[in-house]
Amino acid sequence: MSSGALTIYQRGIRARNAIWASFFLLGFAGIAWVPRIPEIKDSLGLSDGQFGLLLLASTAGAIPGAQLSGRVVHMYSSQLVIRISGVLLPLGVAIMGYATSVPVLALGLLIMGFSVPFMDVALNGQAVEIERHTQGRWMSSFHGLWSVGAFAATLIGGAISHVLTPRENLYLISFLTFFAYLVVTYFLLPPDLDGHLGEEGATTESKVPLFGKQSLVLWALGIGLMCSLIPEGGAFDWSGILLKDHMGIGKGLTAAAATSFSIAMIVSRLIGDRFFEMWGHVKTVRYGGIFGGSVWGLSLVIGIPLSDSHQLLGLVIVCFGFAAAGFGIGPFFPAFYLAAASVPGVAPSVGLARVGLIAFGAYFAGPTLMGGIAEVASLPIAFIFPVALFFVVALQSKYIKVREIN
Repeated sequence: MSSGALTIYQRGIRARNAIWASFFLLGFAGIAWVPRIPEIKDSLGLSDGQFGLLLLASTAGAIPGAQLSGRVVHMYSSQLVIRISGVLLPLGVAIMGYATSVPVLALGLLIMGFSVPFMDVALNGQAVEIERHTQGRWMSSFHGLWSVGAFAATLIGGAISHVLTPRENLYLISFLTFFAYLVVTYFLLPPDLDGHLGEEGATTESKVPLFGKQSLVLWALGIGLMCSLIPEGGAFDWSGILLKDHMGIGKGLTAAAATSFSIAMIVSRLIGDRFFEMWGHVKTVRYGGIFGGSVWGLSLVIGIPLSDSHQLLGLVIVCFGFAAAGFGIGPFFPAFYLAAASVPGVAPSVGLARVGLIAFGAYFAGPTLMGGIAEVASLPIAFIFPVALFFVVALQSKYIKVREIN
């Protein structure tokens, strides 16, 4: 049967499978360098504070990436944006692998920082339309595949740390993801089915005012998503350094906390759509914020000091806390993004871009702020910041309103 003979439902199912693969690749490539961060940081002779400042390069890329994505999707299509990002993201990873100096690493972070939200907004725009065409809830599972990709990257990175150098590791992932995106983007929804112009019969613009009734809702959702992403970025970017420098954990196990976080987030997101059906989006996010923040904070308070005398037990407790944080945080992103795509009178891609603009800048800037706190106090104290944000997310959950599938 040719693609032209496929029904809209069948094309939606085919696109759903492609989006699952695309989210996996985004997590796989976007987190590829995380298990090698301690080695890269040490090879450049950077302190915690200096490394944190370097991460601002990602922020510098993320802000225009999120802002431009919504406009380009609205004017052209989400498929085009994903194809462009499928080239830029592997390029950024490859440059980070080459990181012979701080400027080279900063350039790689800049490109990666731009391409992640540039692709993410487009992927989520497709995801909203896929749910409509297939009459099913898939959003949490899509983000679950991102978590699977992130987990695969941390697991592989930790496992091959004794075999491949960081450069070889990142070159390999860059090569694989580049060619994988060439294939999967072919199966995405085409422009006439991706809803990039907004609801049929409604007039939407390629941008919304910075302030106003609609903008205030997007700001509220953006703040909630921002407070969701900062702990996620902090867990991935700083967990290896926490274990290595403050708990004395050896090479190969420094990815244990990030891996625990990833596994729990995978489980949470893969079953998150069921949580949404049982409790609704608001309660799911609220419960996750209270649970994740409480357990994560308690585990750090107990596990880090305990590692001085009982290193293995301290590691287990800290990893359990990271797992609780990952499980609680899992549904945050899909819930806030679904709400951003459901604001009346705003095209989904534009709403996603505005919320993403607020959130992704914070996603990359948050770890930088943690580095500044670590420089002044210590990294364990800096983790108070992302833990506290879980409770802010619980409060912001009241602004989540998701459009019914029709």
